[in-house]
Amino acid sequence: MKTIAAVATAAETPLTITEVEIDDLRADELRIRMVASGVCHTDAIVRDQWYPTPLPAVLGHEGAGVVEEVGDGVTGFAPGDRVLLSFSSCGHCRACHEGQPAYCADMFALNFGGRRLEDGSTSYTLDGDQVSSHFFGQSSFAQLANVPARCAVKVDDDAPLELLAPLGCGIQTGAGAVLNVLRPEPGSSIVVFGAGAVGLSAVMAAKVARCGTIIAVDMHPDRLRLAEELGATHTLQAGEPVAERIRELTDGGTEYAVDTTGVAAIFGDNVDALAPRGVLGVVGAAALGTEASFDIGTNLPKGITIHTIVEGESIPQVFIPRLMALHAAGEFPFDRLVKSYPFAQINQAFEDSKSGETLKPVVVFDQA
Repeated sequence: MKTIAAVATAAETPLTITEVEIDDLRADELRIRMVASGVCHTDAIVRDQWYPTPLPAVLGHEGAGVVEEVGDGVTGFAPGDRVLLSFSSCGHCRACHEGQPAYCADMFALNFGGRRLEDGSTSYTLDGDQVSSHFFGQSSFAQLANVPARCAVKVDDDAPLELLAPLGCGIQTGAGAVLNVLRPEPGSSIVVFGAGAVGLSAVMAAKVARCGTIIAVDMHPDRLRLAEELGATHTLQAGEPVAERIRELTDGGTEYAVDTTGVAAIFGDNVDALAPRGVLGVVGAAALGTEASFDIGTNLPKGITIHTIVEGESIPQVFIPRLMALHAAGEFPFDRLVKSYPFAQINQAFEDSKSGETLKPVVVFDQA
């Protein structure tokens, strides 16, 4: 069977929209007809080979669509179900059994390897050659995808998939870092470094958690203005003496911080801004081999914690419905981050994300 996909062919190169062959559904998979997919920074850095997913590849990992077919071994889903898609996990390793699928023993292979683990196959071929698939289990930059059922979150028949698609990664990452991992007490202080889609999701989550001081740090004044509208009590322009200003605003240091930038040069500021016993959650992706430094001598007596966080330590089938409920209640207005693009304009969506013109692009497929 043939389908249309946007294929990454080389680093720093626009995706090529072309027809590919999709293979037979496996027993544990759902065939999804995509309605929409978010465009995430991780898609761009994998296209550019910061992580070694083999190219050519069909990327995309914030998919939303409709089930067309159900594998023989799948229960709980039926054709016609509307689903959101998130990351993949094995379901049987220690981390998965402990309710931490984001730290699955096969996390990297399942989400970045581009192949099914059991036989090395790909869902897609082009002129008989393999095209990497199952990116985050889904490869949602295609009209049709074969997706492990563990990646799917069933939603109501009237759920607006074009809006909800980005909950599967970036938004759940920022919100989950706050609500699932840091769990700040009401009235506590938190700083969010980077006010992109992930950072602003963290800001909104901090407001949900009733933090008393919420500081957003970014280079772009327009993002800082939006951060204030979404719940930030203070904003700081990146480049000024940020750690010093944070300590002034928080009476000696922030209790919690989230770094969404992955920029090694500011890691020292992130750490220096913490109060004694403060916690820094690191979610920003960086190229493999990136190293950062901080002042051990000054910070050792403070008893701080640096916690790296994947996917907001979310169980998607639990946390995504929670975010949907918060949005419906008007407490998590992530729709203010989203701008839709026709699938044919996917490369423009990447460019607008890179320039900062759009916080969270979502490509929408033609359903005709």
